Amino acid sequence: MTVYSKKLFRNDSLEHRIARAICDAGCLPRKEFFEAWEVAKRVRRRMRGGHIYDLAAGHGVVAAILLLLDDTSPGATCVDLQRPASQAKVLAALEAEWPRLVGRITYIEGDLDDVRPAPGDLVVSVHACRDLTDRVLAVAVRAGCRVAVLPCCHDLKRCKAGAYKGWMEPTLAVDVARVVRMELAGYDVTTGSIPAAITPKNRLLLACPPSPPRPSPPPSARDITDA
Repeated sequence: MTVYSKKLFRNDSLEHRIARAICDAGCLPRKEFFEAWEVAKRVRRRMRGGHIYDLAAGHGVVAAILLLLDDTSPGATCVDLQRPASQAKVLAALEAEWPRLVGRITYIEGDLDDVRPAPGDLVVSVHACRDLTDRVLAVAVRAGCRVAVLPCCHDLKRCKAGAYKGWMEPTLAVDVARVVRMELAGYDVTTGSIPAAITPKNRLLLACPPSPPRPSPPPSARDITDA
């Protein structure tokens, strides 16, 4: 996306405003923007608030869009083994358009397994390759927090497909097995997709931990008397 691409984004929708800002940075692949937008808007329909952890984050565009869609999230932490050289340029372009982003997005070069979200946080990952998606889900389960993933590049030697691979296409079997594991962990799982025209790796998994049981109200004086 470059300044020459801005003519493709002419209206005043948030999507087009974000796209024009990123075009000013002149360094983000168009596909990465569209993937981030389509995932983020679907996530925010179901998951509001909470600190955001964008794992295998790349440029961290998902984190920025999630903050712009829902300002009740206090901030975001992007984690990847290596920060793209152009990440700061993309973030600066977004901060120039939305100064409220300044100071709210941090980037950590490190292993996603070292991340320690809190139960109210939100973990996201777009196209974490091979078994990285499984590790992202494990981070969320350990924390008991919400999670959304768009899996990619399924490694059939490292990703567990279970017995489902005898009935369905192997990469679909891997994602079905992921859904089952999250449900067995007590999560409420929603599956969906983003447009295949953007990416053929378009299956979206969103999962929320079970709500804690509400405490029973204290007995009234009448209840005690009747007992």
